[in-house]
Amino acid sequence: MITADQLKDVLERTDALNRYLNIDQKKIEFEEEQLRTQAPDFWEDPKYAEEQMKLVKSIEKWIKGYNECRQFADELELAFDFYKDDMVTEEEVDDDYAKAIKSIEDLELKNMLRQEEDSLNAVLKINSGAGGTESQDWAALLMRMYQRWSEAHGYVVKITDIQDGDEAGIKSVTMTIEGKEFAYGYLKCENGVHRLVRVSPYNAQGKRMTSFASVFVTPLVDDTIEVYVDPAKVSWDTFRSSGAGGQNVNKVESGVRIRYQYEDPDTGEHEEILIENTETRDQPKNRAKAMLLLKSQLYDRALKKKQAAQAKVEAGKKKIEWGSQIRSYVFDDRRVKDHRTGFQTSDVDAVMDGKLDGFIKAYLMEFAASEAAEEE
Repeated sequence: MITADQLKDVLERTDALNRYLNIDQKKIEFEEEQLRTQAPDFWEDPKYAEEQMKLVKSIEKWIKGYNECRQFADELELAFDFYKDDMVTEEEVDDDYAKAIKSIEDLELKNMLRQEEDSLNAVLKINSGAGGTESQDWAALLMRMYQRWSEAHGYVVKITDIQDGDEAGIKSVTMTIEGKEFAYGYLKCENGVHRLVRVSPYNAQGKRMTSFASVFVTPLVDDTIEVYVDPAKVSWDTFRSSGAGGQNVNKVESGVRIRYQYEDPDTGEHEEILIENTETRDQPKNRAKAMLLLKSQLYDRALKKKQAAQAKVEAGKKKIEWGSQIRSYVFDDRRVKDHRTGFQTSDVDAVMDGKLDGFIKAYLMEFAASEAAEEE
């Protein structure tokens, strides 16, 4: 049974959300912006109309999110009073408390995602570190972990490129995580090196081994974001895809490879960006997706130059070695610890099954809050 202090905490946090989100102002904005959509010539400019509809839906989501919190908080307060008169059970009060807390925490978390790019879909790439089969198996375990997290949160995962390991696991994989807002906002905290310590199933002596894999997360741009790609710096070639998919995969050169000669606008340094895509058997579709992935990389680079938090994101691109990891997964000791926030859990199996919300929330509370404070 919850205490009076727990009820007070729920009511205070709900009131705080009303202030932080400026709900009264949002209601006025919603009515004004919705009114614009009713103009007779509204759909004459489809691009503007689409942007306006997105704006209306975005404002409406905040209002609905707060209204849900308010409703659950009010129901909890009512149930708490009814319990005193034996009109409801302890279990019913506790159930109402669980609903209210989840609703509040979800909205608090979303409120931390204030950066323009946070609402975008995400591109997530995993590279195995040195160590052969053991590291390649670790990269595959991470891929499964992110797939499970994505599916549990209603996102759609598409593998755009994968390189199988020599004996087991994968050398690298590139995935897009799409279908809902804030994929990038939630997953940006996964940028960096992930360290595994376990008794290796691939070691005959049963030794405890350490493996590394790097994770890179970038925003996946959409049609509403304009990114300039210099055609003179682009070159294409095709290749035969390998892996599942039947005879067509090996006979037709459906795989595409795009090379872009990137020049840093500040330093003048040159770098070749290489992207491969074998997502479908349709070469034109693969070309379009590869171009989207290139634009996403270019957008991400421009973004990092603008952000004061650049160093935090770029830390994921250090050499894969001791000292650069963001998180350690120690299977024998039943411990997963994030070295940036100090958050840890002993439920290793749950983490590897995609239960990452504790790590995500700890990161956003520490870093997203400080970023917002810097902007203000």
